[in-house]
Amino acid sequence: MANISESKVCELEVKANEIRTTLIEMLTEAGSGHTAGPLGMADIFTAFYFHILNHNPKNPFWEKRDRLILSNGHITPIRYAAMAHAGYFPIKETKTLRKFGSRLQGHPERERLPGVETTSGPLGSGLGQAAGIAYGARMDKKTFRVYCLMSDGEQEAGNTWESAMFAGKNKLSNLTAVIDRNNIQINGMTEDVMPLEPLKDKYEAFNWHVLEVDGHNIEAFVDAVEEAKAIYEKPTVIIAHTIPGKGIKEIEFDYTWHGKPPKPEEAKRFLSELRTLGGKITCGDL
Repeated sequence: MANISESKVCELEVKANEIRTTLIEMLTEAGSGHTAGPLGMADIFTAFYFHILNHNPKNPFWEKRDRLILSNGHITPIRYAAMAHAGYFPIKETKTLRKFGSRLQGHPERERLPGVETTSGPLGSGLGQAAGIAYGARMDKKTFRVYCLMSDGEQEAGNTWESAMFAGKNKLSNLTAVIDRNNIQINGMTEDVMPLEPLKDKYEAFNWHVLEVDGHNIEAFVDAVEEAKAIYEKPTVIIAHTIPGKGIKEIEFDYTWHGKPPKPEEAKRFLSELRTLGGKITCGDL
């Protein structure tokens, strides 16, 4: 049984396309930043900020809010774009990405931007931060949920597995991790650089409940998050299979786009493609 209506899914697909458009515009204006990973995570960030999270953009320090921890901080432009569309700050501020004095730095800084829970940059740190927050919430009998978004490349970091052991040992069922399984990292494909498979079996061995979904199927992703809420005394990890560069055909699956922004002439093509794609999303009278 679906946990989200067809009309809502279509609404989120439209919003994800708008957020991808904002992402391309802000990266082009900045002249630096990451493109492939953020594009690939647009659907998941849209699902979080417009359907899943219990949050209040007008009161980002609300005590009962769910906590969203971004471990792979280099994809933060897509988080900024989603936050702006959700109402945390004006969309026009996204054009200040990576500029001196901006609240929108290349890696998120907790003290600069309300709504950002942690400062992140060093890969492999986020799961430990999220597990600590989840553990503290349980001690204090708080009911908010903790979500941790990670890259697949940072599964190569040893402290990720220390944190996985901690969460599994302490049965942190209020913690859901999401791995962006896009198979690329800065210098190639993950399975060439440092093979991760069998990733599902590894997490199960650490006492995690593991789900695998198409990270661009918003309905399937929402259903997975809802299933995680029903798992008793185990943390859940959702391995979300995504396409790096999703929405821009000429850069999909191209790892060289991991850490570079579009040039102005490229951005024109990319934005045209996104506008065409957006015109094909028809919600009808659902």
